[in-house]
Amino acid sequence: MPLKALRSRLGSEKLTTVFGTVSKISPTVIVAEGLHVSIGDTVLMVSETSGAEALGMVSEVERNRFFITPFRFVEGFRAGDKVYPNQSGMMIEVGEALLGRVVDPFMNPIDGKGPIAGSHFESIIKAPIAAMKRGMIDEPFSVGVKTIDGLLTCGKGQKLGIFAGSGVGKSTLMGMIVRGADAPIKVVALIGERGREVPEFIEKSLGGNLENTVLVVATSDDSPLMRKYGAFSAMSVAEYFKGKGQDVLFMMDSVTRFAMAQREIGLALGEPPTSKGYPPSSLTLLPQLMERAGKEEGSGSITAFFTVLVEGDDMSDPIADQSRSILDGHIVLSRELTDFGIYPPIHILNSASRVMNDIITPEHLAAVRRFRRLYTLLKENEMLIRIGAYVRGTDRELDEAISKKEKMEAFLSQEAMSISGYQESIDQLIALMG
Repeated sequence: MPLKALRSRLGSEKLTTVFGTVSKISPTVIVAEGLHVSIGDTVLMVSETSGAEALGMVSEVERNRFFITPFRFVEGFRAGDKVYPNQSGMMIEVGEALLGRVVDPFMNPIDGKGPIAGSHFESIIKAPIAAMKRGMIDEPFSVGVKTIDGLLTCGKGQKLGIFAGSGVGKSTLMGMIVRGADAPIKVVALIGERGREVPEFIEKSLGGNLENTVLVVATSDDSPLMRKYGAFSAMSVAEYFKGKGQDVLFMMDSVTRFAMAQREIGLALGEPPTSKGYPPSSLTLLPQLMERAGKEEGSGSITAFFTVLVEGDDMSDPIADQSRSILDGHIVLSRELTDFGIYPPIHILNSASRVMNDIITPEHLAAVRRFRRLYTLLKENEMLIRIGAYVRGTDRELDEAISKKEKMEAFLSQEAMSISGYQESIDQLIALMG
């Protein structure tokens, strides 16, 4: 075949493999050169000695070199190892086969039940729902927990935060919501938690039932990048089912560990630390994740619950403060209520649902306001009542609050494995306040 014809047939096909080389390596950041890359590109690093492979993401670019944050630990790699562009990019394979499975952020099964055959590729990073394409939240979303359904009613497509210190009962409440929620699809992201808690959450909180549930796990021993993108991967899975017209429950534990992962990445790249050592990127990352949940016109909805670990029960923590400003409501768990044996320990006076008034009936709203008023009177006068300084008949409303104290506390309490129907909770609240 003539050389000219051969060139014509080959056209512009690239017959060489483009690669770069590692010039410097540290436990958190790898410096490489020789490739033209952009921020957010993924690359594959290959060890010359062992043949081991590690995926990484380009997090900073200079004129002649670029910085890679690895998805796994980089022991065994050294300067001179090759770096190849990853053609698939930040895509994950999703589909109905994920239901009932436990996976890592790249949708690789970690439950020992065999491979998963996906049917569709989704990008991990997506833009949030455009403001003018968001649907109105006008339907209640039942979670099977009396306190939430009755006093902090949430709607389909709402984003709520569960704020609590360590050991107060976030995981237990998460399990109650996942079991009792009126949603055909449930996506749970366990980000940065202890590995021991994963099987415990499945067996104790979910009762071993993963039906219609996808569990995405990135434990505390995973790299910061795996913990960061684990949350985005789980949200992409929820968006896939939302795009099929489903109403999806999304739960993430915890936003704080997610922000801490970005703190490790940001500080390693030289970002300036701000309040509590968090770089600016930790705070800007939160709305990029949280605003992807919601209700979209012509599609389904993602009702999201994000747990926030409040260190030292300090609600002015920068992550808690930023989260409250983004979310459509907050549920605060109280250590004081656990001491009194009230579970789930939801502090209704410090909690709020920003869409509740728009989705409940006037009768229900009147009962909620009455409950809050009587409960506030009890808390304000608790010391006087306990020491016997209050004389019955002095305040008519306080007398009513005292007479209903036991029934109100019983309404706030619920066994961890029980599920309360939405209408049943509303009727019970209205009857109590009536």
